[in-house]
Amino acid sequence: MKSEARTLKPPVSAAVPTAQVITLKLQTAPSIRQPWLLQRLIPAGCGMLLLLLVWQIAALSSKGFPTPYATWQAALTLFADPFYNNGPNDQGIGWNVLASLQRVAVGFGLAALVGIPAGFLLGRFTFVSRMFNPIIALLRPVSPLAWLPIGLLLFQRAEPASSWTIFICSIWPMVINTAEGVQRIPQDYLNVARVLQLSEWTVMRRILFPAVLPAVLTGVRLSIGIAWLVIVAAEMLTGGLGIGFWIWNEWNNLNVENILIAIVIIGVVGLLLEQILMLLARRFSWDK
Repeated sequence: MKSEARTLKPPVSAAVPTAQVITLKLQTAPSIRQPWLLQRLIPAGCGMLLLLLVWQIAALSSKGFPTPYATWQAALTLFADPFYNNGPNDQGIGWNVLASLQRVAVGFGLAALVGIPAGFLLGRFTFVSRMFNPIIALLRPVSPLAWLPIGLLLFQRAEPASSWTIFICSIWPMVINTAEGVQRIPQDYLNVARVLQLSEWTVMRRILFPAVLPAVLTGVRLSIGIAWLVIVAAEMLTGGLGIGFWIWNEWNNLNVENILIAIVIIGVVGLLLEQILMLLARRFSWDK
């Protein structure tokens, strides 16, 4: 019998598949980024184009309504000197936005100082919750502008009345979210604290506050949107320096372009405030 000749193939080097994998990864890297562009930037751009198209159609169909290009030209003039000061009733858009933010900071800060501790008390003690829940349910749906005359009557001045309106309207989300966060804490945590005979202050500081912090930040995020919404309407009625009064003054002067610019500014500032608080909420969220 003749022995069959066998051709031995050299072993394939392990470096070849590795190089192919590396080449494959390098080639597919751009395709990973492309869906992100398609899913985020392109739809957003299409939405903005649709908005400009509807805006242009509305401007052509309505007499006196400015076109996007006319509004852009007015914005260039407006932002050329946003911080000019020609007297109490003639100041740049920058000073008006800062004045509104200052009122929001005062009213919102007071609401946080009162609302967050009140939410802890309502969530921690059943008697307190049952005592104040009917009051919250009665006052929370009241329109923000309904509180403005009460503030004018109590403080006799427009400045604290605006801050009072922000306070009373932005306090409810913080109270409700904080109370619900406290009530959702597992009872085992509180049982351990009772066994260890921890004081109420220690329970609040070491157990309740860390566990409730994400819920607190959610209430804060909702409240800042309400506060920024309310200040514009309140300033239209009280007057003085502020973005709301500036819009009303531009309407009296028939500067519709500046009103549209102010609407964009209000939206951008509100979006930035909410995004900052959303970043904080994600930073302290335990659901990861």
